[in-house]
Formats: sequence, structure tokens, C-alpha cells
Amino acid sequence: MLNPLSTLSQELGDALRANKQTLAVAESCTGGLLAKAITDIPGNSAYFMGGVVTYSNASKIKLLGVDVETLERWGAVSEPVALRMAEGVRGLIDADIGVGITGVAGPEGGSVEKPVGTVYIAWDIQGALSVRLFQFGDIGRSAVREAAAESAIEGILEAL
Repeated sequence: MLNPLSTLSQELGDALRANKQTLAVAESCTGGLLAKAITDIPGNSAYFMGGVVTYSNASKIKLLGVDVETLERWGAVSEPVALRMAEGVRGLIDADIGVGITGVAGPEGGSVEKPVGTVYIAWDIQGALSVRLFQFGDIGRSAVREAAAESAIEGILEAL
């Protein structure tokens, strides 16, 4: 039986094919889980252009064009960084849709301002930007990562 992420990935593939759209992803806290879920679906090469895991600030700067000042002011887990990740990967990989995910999966790394389970997901759909803050809570590292990947796909499906 398919898990929710697999089911959503299949729906995403169908929607991207139907809309003749391509996708690129930039992941931090999910560590490639979103790309894996997408590439688990046969025929994904018709719409999935690729992705990057930019776990360090240095990789966010070098690969996605995140400003040092933005990172210093807002931190890696922030709305402006997620937005720039989505924009950066869409441009880097030349896709119709870019997704950026950054967050605190835990168990360490949380703070009062950004507790474990805090995730920002941004979408750049042909230049139209949107971002959402998710507070998944301290539900465990794997569960936070899976919830983030599912939410990223749901955001694309809503937009399409």
C-alpha cells in the first residue's frame, strides 16, 4: 500500500504532466526526501528537472544565491531564505516551478523563536512567489521531514 508521500508524489506527477510543467527542488532539512519521493514515481523525467540539497549556509549562498546579509539577519530557517531557495533553484535548473524547504527537523537545533518542527516552504511558480510557515511540533526528525515534503507537494498541487 502506498504511503501518503507516495500518493501525493503520484498526484503531483499527473498534475505536472497535465499542465506541461517542470519542477526543481532545493532542500535543506528534508535532505533530499522530496526529490526521492518524486523520483520514486516512474516517468518522472518528463517533469522533474532535478534538485539540490543545500544543508550548509555556504551551499545556499554558492548554489542558490542566498545573500550573506539575509542569512545573518534572518537565519537559515526563515521566510526570506526559503523564498530565495525556491527562486534560486528554479533559475539554476531552469524549471517552471521551484520549491525551497528550510527548517529545524530536530532533535537539536531548535530555539524559543524557532522550535523543533519549524519549517518554511516556498514556491516559485513561473515567477509567482509564495511562502508558508509550518509548525509541525517536536514529532520526531523523520516525521518532520516527511510532513515537510508532503506539504511542499500539497502547495504545488493547490497552485496547479
